[in-house]
Amino acid sequence: MSDAVGNYPPISSYAFLSDTHTAALLGPDGAVEWFCVPRFDGESVFARILDRSIGGAFELSVEGAGKPARRYLGDTLVLESRFEAPGGVATVFDFLAAGPAPQNDGGGFEARHVLVRLVRCESGSVTVRVRAGARPSYAERTAEWSPGPDGVWTSADPQMWLSGTEALEEEKDALVATAELGAGEEAVFALGYAGENPRRVEVEEAERLLEETRRTWQSWSDLCPYSGPAREHVLRSALVLRGLAFDETGALLAAPTTSLPEWIGGERNWDYRYTWHRDASLVLLALFRLGHEEEGRRYGEFLFSLDAVQNDRLVPMAGIGGEMEGEERVLDHLEGYAGSKPVRVGNEAFEQVQLETYGHVLDAAYVYQQMNGEISPEGWRVLRRLVDLIRANWREPDHGVWEMRVEKKHHTYSKIMAWVCLDRGIRLAELRGDDEVPVKSWREAREEVRKSVLENGYDSERGAFVMAYGEKALDAAVLHAPSFGFLPGDDERIVSTVERIAEELGDGEALIHRYNTSEVDDGLEGPEGAFLLSSFDLVSALVLAGRVEEAGRRFEKLLTFAGPLGLFSEEARPDGTALGNYPQAFTHLGLIQAAVNLDMAGDREALHAWAENRESSG
Repeated sequence: MSDAVGNYPPISSYAFLSDTHTAALLGPDGAVEWFCVPRFDGESVFARILDRSIGGAFELSVEGAGKPARRYLGDTLVLESRFEAPGGVATVFDFLAAGPAPQNDGGGFEARHVLVRLVRCESGSVTVRVRAGARPSYAERTAEWSPGPDGVWTSADPQMWLSGTEALEEEKDALVATAELGAGEEAVFALGYAGENPRRVEVEEAERLLEETRRTWQSWSDLCPYSGPAREHVLRSALVLRGLAFDETGALLAAPTTSLPEWIGGERNWDYRYTWHRDASLVLLALFRLGHEEEGRRYGEFLFSLDAVQNDRLVPMAGIGGEMEGEERVLDHLEGYAGSKPVRVGNEAFEQVQLETYGHVLDAAYVYQQMNGEISPEGWRVLRRLVDLIRANWREPDHGVWEMRVEKKHHTYSKIMAWVCLDRGIRLAELRGDDEVPVKSWREAREEVRKSVLENGYDSERGAFVMAYGEKALDAAVLHAPSFGFLPGDDERIVSTVERIAEELGDGEALIHRYNTSEVDDGLEGPEGAFLLSSFDLVSALVLAGRVEEAGRRFEKLLTFAGPLGLFSEEARPDGTALGNYPQAFTHLGLIQAAVNLDMAGDREALHAWAENRESSG
C-alpha cells in the first residue's frame, strides 16, 4: 500500500462496515469518514474522505496512542482496532449492528440501524476522546442536535440520534465526550439512523449487539464450501459483496462511495452507488459457486422484476430500490479526495445505450434458470422482449461497456454480447419448451452477429480483437469472450488477443488497463489507473487458454494490491496506490472468478462440467 496523498489517507487504508442497508468507511486513525443515511445512496452525514476541512467525521482517539492495529473479527464485517498508549491498551469494536432475518435459514440479515463504537480498556488506564462532527447533505450544513432524556441527542433532519455512556456535550458544531477508563472498563458510543428508537445504548446492550452481529456475519461466511486458492481473499470478497447487497431489494451496489478518483487530481470521478446490469451474470455465478443460493435467488428476482425497458431500450443500470433514473450533479463546495474535482452525485449513464447489457442480463437469466430452476412467466416475457430488441438493433452503434461520453460506435464487445443475448435466449426457450418464441429468426441473427464480429472486430494485422470496428485500439473487455463461449479459450485469435492486451495494456507485473486513454477518445481528460477487474479477467482468460502457471503468477501478484484489511479498489497503480471507488464489487467479483477458475484448472473434467452451460451452442 502506498503512502497517504497529502493529508488524505490511502484509499485502500479505509475499513468497510455494512448492515446491508448502509455503509461506513473508517480511516486508519479510527475516524468514520463516510456514512450516508437512511441507506447506501442517501446523502452523507460524514464525508471527510472527500474534504478534510468541511466533510465531517465521527472521530475516536486514545490519548497518546498512534494509529491502531486493525483487523476484522474472523470472517465478518466487525472491525477490531487496538490502540497502544503509554499508560494502557484499549480495543475498539466498530460495527453496524445486524442480526439474522426472522424465519430465514439462508443467511438473511436484518439491520438494527445503529453504528456502535464499543471501547474496552485491556490494561492500564486510557483516556478516550470522541468528536462527532456531523455535516449532513454532503457537508452543505451542520447537524442540528437537540438534547433529550438520558443524555441522548437527536436530529430531525436527517433523522438520527447519538448516545454515549459518557456525557456528550456541544462544542463548535460537534458533539464531544471524554472517557477515562481503567483495566476492564468499557464505554459505548452509538449513532442510530432511519427511525431507530432513540435510546442510551449501555455496555450490556452493546456487548449483545457485538456478539449478534459477529455471529450473523460468521454464520453467513460458514455457508461457503470453497477451499481452493486464496480462500481467505475469496471469503473476504464474498463478504464485501454481501455487504454491498441492499437487503430490501437484493440489489448489488458497484461500490458504497462516490467520486473517489480514478486518477489523483483528475476528473474521472463517478457515483457508484447503483447496480449495473453488466455485473449480473458474474454476480450470480459468484454467489451460486460460493454456496450463497439465497442471495443469488434474491438478486435474480430483483433483476428480472425491474421495469428496465424504457422507450424500447434497456436501461443499463438501476437504483438500489429499482429506480430507473439518477440525475447527475456536481457538488462544487467539496474539494474531492486529494483535490480531485468534480465530486458528483447521481449518474447520467442511465441515459446511455449499452448493447452489451442485454447479453449480461440474458446470461444471468440462463445461469439463474440452471441453478435455481425457474424464471417467472412475467420475467420470461421481459427477457423475450430483450432478445427481440437485440435481434432488431444489434447493428446499431452504442456507447460501449465503458460508458464513453462521446459519439456512439460499433464496439466489438457489445456485438459479442449481442451474440450472447441471442444464444442464451435460444437456450432458455429450449429449456422452457416455449413454442411461441421465434427461435429460427434468433438463430439466424446469432449467426449474423458472429460473422460480423469475426469479419469486422478482429484485426489480423494486429492479431487481436479491437475495441471498435475499423479502429486499432485494444479493449480489455474482450477478455470475457471465451468465458461466455463466443470462442474457445485456446482459439488462436483469442490467444493472440490475450497476448496483445498483456503487452500493450499491461502496467507493471500484473496490472492491465481497460484501454489506452491516450489512444481512445472517451470524452474525458487525463489518464486513469489500471483496471483491477480487467487484471483479474486476464487471469481467467489465461486459465481458459491453458496457461495456468502464468495465470497463477499474475493472480498472486494481484493479491498484493489488496489493502491491509483485504479490500480492493476499482483501479491501482504499480506502486500500490489504490484508485477509484472502494471497496469495488467489480474487482472482488473478478477475484472470485479468477480464483475458482484456477482451482478448477487442475481438474479438466470439473472445469468442463462447470463450463458446460457456458459453451457455445452455435
